Amino acid sequence: MSTSVPLIVRLLSSSVSVANRAGKIVRDVMSKGELGIIEKGKDDYQTEADRSAQRCIIASLSAQYPKLNIIGEEDNPDNEGDVPSDWIVLESDKDVLSLECPVALKSVKEEDIVVWVDPLDGTSEYTQGFLEHVTVLIGISVNEKPVAGVIHQPYYKNLVGSEKKMGRTIWGLQEVGVGGYTPAPPPDSLVITTTRSHSNPVVEQALSVMNASQILRVGGAGYKVLQLLEGKASVYVFASSGCKKWDTCAPEAVLNAAGGKLTDILGNFYKYGASVSHPNKTGVLAAVNDELHSYALSRIPQELKEALSNK
Repeated sequence: MSTSVPLIVRLLSSSVSVANRAGKIVRDVMSKGELGIIEKGKDDYQTEADRSAQRCIIASLSAQYPKLNIIGEEDNPDNEGDVPSDWIVLESDKDVLSLECPVALKSVKEEDIVVWVDPLDGTSEYTQGFLEHVTVLIGISVNEKPVAGVIHQPYYKNLVGSEKKMGRTIWGLQEVGVGGYTPAPPPDSLVITTTRSHSNPVVEQALSVMNASQILRVGGAGYKVLQLLEGKASVYVFASSGCKKWDTCAPEAVLNAAGGKLTDILGNFYKYGASVSHPNKTGVLAAVNDELHSYALSRIPQELKEALSNK
């Protein structure tokens, strides 16, 4: 890999290749049928796929970028010794490697970067067979702000010639744009995407005030943002503290690069520095553009905002 290419572009190109390998690990674990499910908390599960995919991602990125600060969802995924050699990915995606780096990011050093990894977003859906909801997320932040990200869908079916190829990798880079999919405009009417399995009265109240024509209940923050990117939904509303920074860093970066916006329910941006707390305590509000985001934010009642911020 050419070291003349700015670090952010090299790291994003590496992350695309690593996400592809992690996606294969996720599929391999499922095909063997031994999911190795551990319940970390209420409705919070970890599988062998979570643990193995994270080992692959962290080992691969650390081998190439040893000074990176990488924060993964699974703390110490396991201590089974060395990571298998075929899990260490040192290749780069050539299309991403050829991108022009934004001027503001050209001089970024490894020490300035925090990488947020969710090795399997939508674990509950994975264990229940809703495989299209599953994503692998790698978010890259600089100065606490998401600037690049990868969303990989292990179970997306591509038709290549006469053969079906599994998996799709979508990327975004600040000021450059997005790749790996075909962007689409939002629906003609207001369609909201929200949680499939983590609802509560406050979540439902936030949905009811939107006057949406349709509500899509799906799993995983990555998959919800894909609903926005592909024109299946206009706004993503989740008025609860259920998700974490590794759930939203990559999706926010990709959505931003596509012209969208992701904040909390109060309209504030989350920070993704190394020392921030991991929970997104004040929910998620995302939209495909500023206008739809402003509309959705204006619909949230003040008492609901206060209820969420006081939790």
